[in-house]
Amino acid sequence: MNKKIGYGILILLVAAIAIYRYTYQDHRDISSEKATYVTTIPALEKEFATNDNLAFAKYQDQTIELTAKITAVDIENKAVILDNKVFATFNDSLPKDIVSGKTLKIKGRFLGYDELLEEFKMDQSSIIR
Repeated sequence: MNKKIGYGILILLVAAIAIYRYTYQDHRDISSEKATYVTTIPALEKEFATNDNLAFAKYQDQTIELTAKITAVDIENKAVILDNKVFATFNDSLPKDIVSGKTLKIKGRFLGYDELLEEFKMDQSSIIR
C-alpha cells in the first residue's frame, strides 16, 4: 500500500513538473533566430492571393526576413510600414537613421495578413545591418 502511494506521488510530481515547464517556457528571441523564410513582399502577396490558408499555415509564427522601402515610421509605437504592405513593430526603440524612403532589411515574427487594411503584420522585428 505504501509503495502505491509513493508511486502515485512520484507520478503526480513528474506530471506537475512537466506541466510547469510546458506552461512557462522561455520566450523566443527572434533577433537571434535564423530566418525560416527569406522572401519579398510581392512573393508574399502572390502566395496569399493564390491560397491564403496554405500561405498562412506556412508563415504563421515563423521568423521571416524582408528587404523593402520604408513608407512610414511611427517612433512612438516603435513601428514601420514597408512598401505600404507590411506593418512591423520592434521591441527596442528605432534608430534615428530610420526615415521614409530608405531601404530596410528586417527580420521578425510573421503574425498574419489583415484583409481589412491589406497589410501583413510582423512583430519582434529587428534591423539587419
